[in-house]
Amino acid sequence: MSMQPKEPGEIPAETVRVARAAFPKGSLAIRIRDELGVLFRDEEFAGLFPSRGKPAWSPGRSALVLVLQFVEGLTDRQAAEAVRARIDFKYALGLELGDPGFDFSVLSEFRDRLAGADAGRQVLDGILAAARERNLLVSGGKARTDSTHVLSAARELCWLEMVAETLRSALNAIAVAAPDWLTQIAEPDWFKHYATRAEDSRFPKARTKRDEVGRRIGADGVRLLAAVTSPDTPGELRELEQVEILRQMWVQHFHLIEGEVRRRDPKDRAPGAARLVTPYDAEARGSVKRDIVWDGYKVHLTETCEPDSPNLVTNVATTLATVPDSVMSEKIHAGLAGHGCLPGEHWVDAGYPTASQIVAARRDHGVDLQGPMAGNTAAQAGGPFGQDAFTIDWHQQQVTCPNGAASTQWHHRHSQQNLPVIRVRFSPADCRPCPRLRDCVNSPKAERREINLRHRDEYEAVHTARTDQQTDVWKERYKIRAGVEGTISQGVQRCGLRRSRYRGLAKTSLQHQLTGAALNLARIDAHLTQTPRARTRTNHFAALRPADQTVDGAK
Repeated sequence: MSMQPKEPGEIPAETVRVARAAFPKGSLAIRIRDELGVLFRDEEFAGLFPSRGKPAWSPGRSALVLVLQFVEGLTDRQAAEAVRARIDFKYALGLELGDPGFDFSVLSEFRDRLAGADAGRQVLDGILAAARERNLLVSGGKARTDSTHVLSAARELCWLEMVAETLRSALNAIAVAAPDWLTQIAEPDWFKHYATRAEDSRFPKARTKRDEVGRRIGADGVRLLAAVTSPDTPGELRELEQVEILRQMWVQHFHLIEGEVRRRDPKDRAPGAARLVTPYDAEARGSVKRDIVWDGYKVHLTETCEPDSPNLVTNVATTLATVPDSVMSEKIHAGLAGHGCLPGEHWVDAGYPTASQIVAARRDHGVDLQGPMAGNTAAQAGGPFGQDAFTIDWHQQQVTCPNGAASTQWHHRHSQQNLPVIRVRFSPADCRPCPRLRDCVNSPKAERREINLRHRDEYEAVHTARTDQQTDVWKERYKIRAGVEGTISQGVQRCGLRRSRYRGLAKTSLQHQLTGAALNLARIDAHLTQTPRARTRTNHFAALRPADQTVDGAK
């Protein structure tokens, strides 16, 4: 396939006439074309196609079809049929009424090209650029961000299913690449145990029996890996993706003890960030957030939140499930800065703000990062000898305790998390005689007080944030963040945000970029039709609750 860029041109007159007659009040697709014009042009996707070959269907139109597909929750077949049969789709795409459209496989192939080049952001940017031209998107205001879990497209497997399916997947791949070689080395029992899917087998219920099955699968996998890595084996077998997944899975879950294959103890297994959870999606990871346990990914949505304009999604970041929210603020701000969408105030929940992130946002991007800071968990925090009770002289690099003793040591060190800190120590000669020593230190044998401080900018940022967050004014302002929960809900209900349609991080990320673009089209259309924003839903019984009664106080 090659691309020969063409100018989109005007909508054919007959298409306009029929669309106006069929949709006198318009439709989303018609209004978007009328108000935003041509959103995507072929030349924007020139890098995705070779210079020679059979001409591809217009990539600019394909991008718009992908977004409309997510707006309406269509399958590829349904989206291709809509292009062929629906007047409003032909209007939005600028097609003749008799245009036959394309085969549904074109959408899958175009998504592969977008995912391979990490070009999903181009689709979101095309809509944001059109919105900015029409003053529907203004930078420098307020924005809010939240994340949610995303389930992998692969089914969740128990441990026995996971290792059995990993081995079966590798055997199937080798059977395609080198069937004669596999026939020679395969054990007779392998055809009995691995010819069908693990979910079709009935594993024993007794713990000892299940352990025996696990050891048998482990031993069979070791035999296969030994055969694949032997010198006389065709080298291309070692390069198979399924064989590499088998090797990684066996390293993470099995080891040899005196020549016998055994399952690793839980403390001896790979950390969650590296641990495979299924052979059919090697990038999916298992994670836990409060009472939610899932295998897959995580997505972060950032949207504007201005009262007189539509709330548009300006950044979408998809990560592995094990990546914590606390490291995402800088990446989100860098993404917003690269596309001219930085806000002045950025409202997030308690998972995002840290001292370093607040300082970096203000220093590098001029963004005021606002979110609940975790309380001081240090021993005796807030007490008469808590850290806030000590006076810090940053210029003299000295700390004075509540009883007037001054510190004698000030050293730059790193914490257990490898974060830069300042370690302050007082002299034993000052602390030993103090009658409150045991109230001031934690250890019964300690003879002096030691304090770990953040660097000044981070210390002051945390102190200011914690002070502000106790005020009613800040609590009232923070209510603006709650609206992003509605965005996640809309993404889930309209676009299936919490279930990946595809396997792998790249394609899942593309799905989320298209979801953000689809939400933006829906919200721009709602703004154009002056559709009021929905209020938080309350069931009929809860609405009868007296104003002075809270859920926590209910009996």
